[in-house]
Amino acid sequence: MKALIAVIGLALLSGCAADGTAPWLAQATAGSCAKPTSDQELALNMAQDMADEGRLHASLAHLESLPPTLPDVRLRKARVLRLLGSNEAEPLYKSLIGTCRAAEGEHGLGQLAVARGDNNQALMYLQAAVKLSPTDEKIRNDLGVVYLNQRKLDLARFQFLTAMELKQPDTLAALNMVTLLIYQDDWTQAAELVSRTGLTPEQVNDAQARAETLKNTPAGTPLKSDKVAAVIDAPTVAGRQP
Repeated sequence: MKALIAVIGLALLSGCAADGTAPWLAQATAGSCAKPTSDQELALNMAQDMADEGRLHASLAHLESLPPTLPDVRLRKARVLRLLGSNEAEPLYKSLIGTCRAAEGEHGLGQLAVARGDNNQALMYLQAAVKLSPTDEKIRNDLGVVYLNQRKLDLARFQFLTAMELKQPDTLAALNMVTLLIYQDDWTQAAELVSRTGLTPEQVNDAQARAETLKNTPAGTPLKSDKVAAVIDAPTVAGRQP
């Protein structure tokens, strides 16, 4: 009987793969992540460096040489593909749900939803991501962006301040906070924050333009945003926009 159950189990797994299900979905175990070998880790770091330099296609080429069963590989590929504007990013982010990269998966799906103006869907994903990784300043910033888009100003302020305190300085969260303050016509606090965080005149102009867009857009209108956290996790590009 045990042998028969085992055979049936193998047949079911084989059937999933034959039906077109991605191989990593059949192998994934909830909450687990296979550890990359030293060679794979080296290749991942090389792909990261290329992405940091803006060589996204080269980075993707290196990632495609690595086994897709590794959640870290799928995460890096999803981030690069998102920067390239590819629809292939979404299924990769979804494949991370249930692994130890679940927070990053929810975050990525939220970022994609924000980019297409679906703030309600983005809110669902980003709230889930915050629960999984409450100290990630990028997730906090992006959740604040959604609240700002929805004109939930107190909630947005809370998330931006949290992101700024978690990572000092967090230029992107500060820029979004200045946008919120200008939207509220609180120029005194905005000027103080600009001085304290060292935002450039160009960034202040950007914040002012976004605040004006918010003022001129009826609440509830789908609003796209590019002020979500950079998808390449490296200090040298922490403020780069997707």
